Amino acid sequence: MEHKSVWLKYTDAEKKKAFAFADEYEEFLSVAKTEREVTEYIINDIEKNGYVEFSKAASGRKKLKAGDRVYFCNMNKALVMFEIGRKPLEEGLAILGAHVDSPRMDIKQNPLYEDGDMAYLDTHYYGGIKKYQWVTVPLALHGVVAKKDGTVVIVNIGEDPDDPVFFVSDLLIHLASEQMEKKGAKVVEGEALDIIAGNMPIKIASGNKKNANDKDSSTKDAVKKNVLNILKEYYGIEDEDFMSAEIEVVPAGRARDAGFDRSMVLAYGHDDKVCAFPSYKAMLEMKAPARTSCCILVDKEEIGSVGATGMQSRFFENCVAELMNAMGQYSELSLRRSLAASYMLSSDVTAGYDPTYASRFDKKNVAYMGRGFAFNKFTGARGKSGSNDANAEYVGALRRVMDEAKVQYQMSELGAVDAGGGGTIAYIMALYGMNVIDCGVPVLNMHAPHEAISKADLYEVYKGYVAFLKNIDMP
Repeated sequence: MEHKSVWLKYTDAEKKKAFAFADEYEEFLSVAKTEREVTEYIINDIEKNGYVEFSKAASGRKKLKAGDRVYFCNMNKALVMFEIGRKPLEEGLAILGAHVDSPRMDIKQNPLYEDGDMAYLDTHYYGGIKKYQWVTVPLALHGVVAKKDGTVVIVNIGEDPDDPVFFVSDLLIHLASEQMEKKGAKVVEGEALDIIAGNMPIKIASGNKKNANDKDSSTKDAVKKNVLNILKEYYGIEDEDFMSAEIEVVPAGRARDAGFDRSMVLAYGHDDKVCAFPSYKAMLEMKAPARTSCCILVDKEEIGSVGATGMQSRFFENCVAELMNAMGQYSELSLRRSLAASYMLSSDVTAGYDPTYASRFDKKNVAYMGRGFAFNKFTGARGKSGSNDANAEYVGALRRVMDEAKVQYQMSELGAVDAGGGGTIAYIMALYGMNVIDCGVPVLNMHAPHEAISKADLYEVYKGYVAFLKNIDMP
């Protein structure tokens, strides 16, 4: 079954709405590049729309009720939102789940060094990347430095037009004959992804020199010392403070319209902020729905959903338990029943068909850019290894919901059988026994410094999320 481009169906009014929604998304994507920034951005927005941090909402043993909006924040890197519905929580939730971390490079804990009169910051890449794509592009630093006295310094360098940017060097083509013979995975090694942070040595006052015949130790690592002086002056950061820092290296610059027709968005971090943004926006459309609505935005998906802020932690489960307790509905059995009776869209990007690499796709079962909301019944690799593989009955219920809401959708796979594969948080949530399916926005250049999506797909996904939260149920 083949669907035509969504653009052919849009009226001028619908096209205008799709472009307006994409404008909002581009602004979000331009300022919220890390999981901390995404969490802060969304909390600021949802609090303006009636959401209250759970501990404040439940203070004084106040019993929560239908229509209340609460959220939980996990270490400033993950977020769970609830719009309480009319049905008892034991009858299950309607859940949208996405992740807010993206492939990048992280600054190491002992990073700053000098070599060849250049100051470098040593990095460790995060998530699955083609390392050669990250050289020579303008880079920015985003993150925090936690000092011993408990103060936290916010770092954001490279986004303002007056800011400096950073970069990883590459070998000039004139000397790269040996490099060009290497396999793609070896063209640039992980330990070569160190960013250049300076070239100007610190200037030593002539009066401080001993004499012309003595070696002046103050000139050793003079470029590094100059960088440290700048960090101390502007940020109050010492060399040792990197030990308790989380600084992410991401592509510098704003999200941009792409194509003569401006139908696409080219930007860093579509995976998976292009699903996180419409997920939380869809939650704002709920008005005391029958089934409690939930949005989960988690960290660490790109490295296996591990750690306290990843989906494998008990944070989400604890949030549901706290919510049930605040409504006078908690018991261990009720919690288990609630999770098992829930429905979830595990919202993550999928591969958009790229004609340049047509052999890596099954053209009958791939998501096409501009053809709408993409559902992946399963992901995984080889023989569906690591996949959730949604039940047919659940897929049938979703088809009904999408058709009734006039949402254009397509069924797809990540790529051709045995071409590779990938996974999401779906299999983790399925452990509770709930119905889960992978779905989201098709993407070109996935995991590259700049990825591309269609504005039409983004808008159809948003419409689909709203329809799901309002109407999902099974016969």
